[in-house]
Amino acid sequence: MSEPIILEAVLRPSPPLPPRVLLWILGFVAFINLLFAGYFVWHGAWPVMPFLGLDVALLAWAFRKSTLNAKREERVTLTPEELHIACVPPKGAAKEVSLNPYWVRVDMDDPAEHWSQITLWSRGRGWRIGAFLAPAERVRFAAELKDALRAARDYRWA
Repeated sequence: MSEPIILEAVLRPSPPLPPRVLLWILGFVAFINLLFAGYFVWHGAWPVMPFLGLDVALLAWAFRKSTLNAKREERVTLTPEELHIACVPPKGAAKEVSLNPYWVRVDMDDPAEHWSQITLWSRGRGWRIGAFLAPAERVRFAAELKDALRAARDYRWA
């Protein structure tokens, strides 16, 4: 007989803008930079042109990196016998850890600040989860996880 799942959550970062919108923004910035480049070339300041091109290239790189990072996720599964965390990056192998829920402590600042993180402590080691969540989502998930761990301990010893 399989154990009941007390908590099953998939944490994902907020999605970026749709690709069409990102391309529109990039095209608009490139157009404005082209106008500025024309102005500077007209006045003899042609060395400015590569920097305006670099500006657009860095913006394109940031949009691509943001879109790629939005594909990562963390899966948290809690049963009375195990807390399993799988961190799945956009590329590469997942990092997984299994903990005994009886020994896990959820640590987060109270009251939570903007930079507060969820840290799971077990036997002297810490694991950060949900770092990409918005502050309100981190607070909500930390409370949900604390309640679920309490329920797992009660279930285990009932």
